[in-house]
Amino acid sequence: MITVERKDGFSLKISRILREAVEHKLDIYLFIPGELGLNTQVVPEEEFYHNAIHVKRTYFSDRQHLPLVYSRLARRGRLTAEQYRLSLSLYAYQYVVGLEQSSHELRNDKDGVTREEVEEFIALAQEILKRLRRNVPADDTLLKYYANIDNYLSWFTEQRLLSLVAHLPRNGDYRLIKTLLLEVCEVERRHREAQQYNSSHTNDSLSRISNKMRLLRRLIEYPVTLKERTRELGGGEQKLLKAAVTAVVMTSVSLAAYEVRETLGGISLMVIFALALLYALREIFKDDLRNTLWRWLRKGRPKWRRQYFDVHSNQLVGRQLEWFDYKRNSRLDADIRAARRASISQREEVIMHYGSHSRMLPTRFLSGYEQTRESLQLDLSLLSKLMEKGSHHVYQLKENQVARQPVEKRYLINLITREVQGQNPPLIQRWKVVMSRSKIVEIEEIPQRGNAPAK
Repeated sequence: MITVERKDGFSLKISRILREAVEHKLDIYLFIPGELGLNTQVVPEEEFYHNAIHVKRTYFSDRQHLPLVYSRLARRGRLTAEQYRLSLSLYAYQYVVGLEQSSHELRNDKDGVTREEVEEFIALAQEILKRLRRNVPADDTLLKYYANIDNYLSWFTEQRLLSLVAHLPRNGDYRLIKTLLLEVCEVERRHREAQQYNSSHTNDSLSRISNKMRLLRRLIEYPVTLKERTRELGGGEQKLLKAAVTAVVMTSVSLAAYEVRETLGGISLMVIFALALLYALREIFKDDLRNTLWRWLRKGRPKWRRQYFDVHSNQLVGRQLEWFDYKRNSRLDADIRAARRASISQREEVIMHYGSHSRMLPTRFLSGYEQTRESLQLDLSLLSKLMEKGSHHVYQLKENQVARQPVEKRYLINLITREVQGQNPPLIQRWKVVMSRSKIVEIEEIPQRGNAPAK
């Protein structure tokens, strides 16, 4: 199952869990309104891939208590400082991911959030933090790392709960829910003050505390994030093709020049003009021929290879082939066209496709972990530059008076994903992404029929 959520600015965060299956396939389709005038000249494929698509993979486990076991072993001196740091990072990262996902679900619950759901959410968060704080290390080296993680988790918990308070609808049990959430925020704030994690100067500056927590987040993620190396494919083929095209064109021009000289005889002004014309044609057709043959040769083939390495052992733990191209609607698979649901506007849409095919090696993963979590950051700011500024006006009749209301112009982008893990049937999901020139306004998932449940 894939989740899509809005991040800051124009970014979409597309997340999925890669389970024990060795092979994983992913296709992402963006259906862009034709009125934006998007094409390969406006936004080339390579430019969009390098500037708008950012992939990160981390270790993931369903066994939430495993890092805690390692933490208790560290207290007894049975683990090294590096092993303790890794285990605590795993525990903290999984808590952060879980809290993000749970709070996101509560914020987007269309049926409304109940008091019982919020109480369960709070109890789970407090229990996880309590377990962490039961195992405070005595060693100063370990204590420093523990303090950084505890500091961040406390602050992050407070931020997510305050975000819930700000976005929950003001109806039903809102006042009671707000009180419950703010009580936990106050508990976490007092905890950080009691531990003296942050100076008063840092607490008084939003930019300072935010930057500090951003660095602590990176400190947590580093030990659990796989290192990667990306390489563009086809470099050797491109050189061979360039050499072959040059040889063919030069041979043709040389034969043509020989025929011209034989026909016109000697060196004359006409011969010089004819040779100049031949060489001009060579420069024109050489590049066009090379580009045409290159597109034909690489059509449908992967363009990039990404390799993943364990950050501690530097062992290769997986490979991934990637595509990015523009698609025609007539060339889409039947299941993707069915998910898009044909309409008149679809005929004018420009379709962008990102695909990946990965093979992971779970036997080389960190001990106790057989799964990874992939986070794909999709930056749509390149598309926002093509959107019109300003707004238009809509007239309404209110209490016998005509009101003129400004309405910001918005664009609808359809996002469709298809995921295949191992031998399981494909899982297709669809979202409507509403964008304006200034931001991503809304994301709505559209239920699909016939999706097989993920195993």
